[in-house]
Amino acid sequence: MYLITVLGNLLIILAVTSDPHLHTPMYFFLSILSLADIGFTSTTVPKMLVDTWSHSRAISSSGCLTQMSFFMLFGCLDSLLLTVMAYDRFVAICHPLHYKVMMDPRRCGSLVVVSVVISLLVSQLHNSMVLQLTFFRSVAISHFFCDPSQLLSLACSDPFTDDLVMYFVGAMSGFLPISGVLFSYSRIVSSILSVSSPCGRWKAFSTCGSHLCVVCLFYGTGLGVYLSSAVSVCPRMGAVASVAYTVVTPMLNPFIYSLRNRDIKRAIGRLLRKV
Repeated sequence: MYLITVLGNLLIILAVTSDPHLHTPMYFFLSILSLADIGFTSTTVPKMLVDTWSHSRAISSSGCLTQMSFFMLFGCLDSLLLTVMAYDRFVAICHPLHYKVMMDPRRCGSLVVVSVVISLLVSQLHNSMVLQLTFFRSVAISHFFCDPSQLLSLACSDPFTDDLVMYFVGAMSGFLPISGVLFSYSRIVSSILSVSSPCGRWKAFSTCGSHLCVVCLFYGTGLGVYLSSAVSVCPRMGAVASVAYTVVTPMLNPFIYSLRNRDIKRAIGRLLRKV
């Protein structure tokens, strides 16, 4: 599954960069999302595979902190990029005549840079808060990686600090991006419903169908992880839900975009013929 995830997302990146027809804001954001997905799944899966092969599940405190830092970085970046892509679809459908002006290369690059900077800030602020907590010398995490929620629950410090950390991270990486996606799609749906022709409605909706599927998959599995950790008393249920969130979702994203998008199909076909 890990190799499929990496190869699938690399194929999307190569197809977008090699085909001049795909040098548009939508596919530029898609290539950055694919790069973030590779980083997201590479944060946890290789360590899990090494642990399985070596029959050793130990990790140092610095290694755990590093893994958690990159997990927060790429997870938050994924969430923000999906919001940026929703904004791109909002501009394309609701303001088509101003699309090239509003989504010029400079602005697209700025949106990606801002997303990366915010993700870095969230990751480092989260780490700085975690470093202030007190833990036992040796603790056991019922997970296949250093999950932030699992780690915070093992802290010996005041639980108020744990809750503050989780609320802050949840707001920056979840609530605000979801609010942006919901706002964009509310305007998109309103604009599509105003189109009188059924064919025109379908054509407008088809341009954002793949993105909507990825959004539902990403936030749906993320919500499943949160609910499983909050409701279930069995830690293994949370670990199973996290597999879908950290492994299955990044693996399915290239298939969703390639199967539902003719331009991506043609670009991948031309790329494979060259190879």
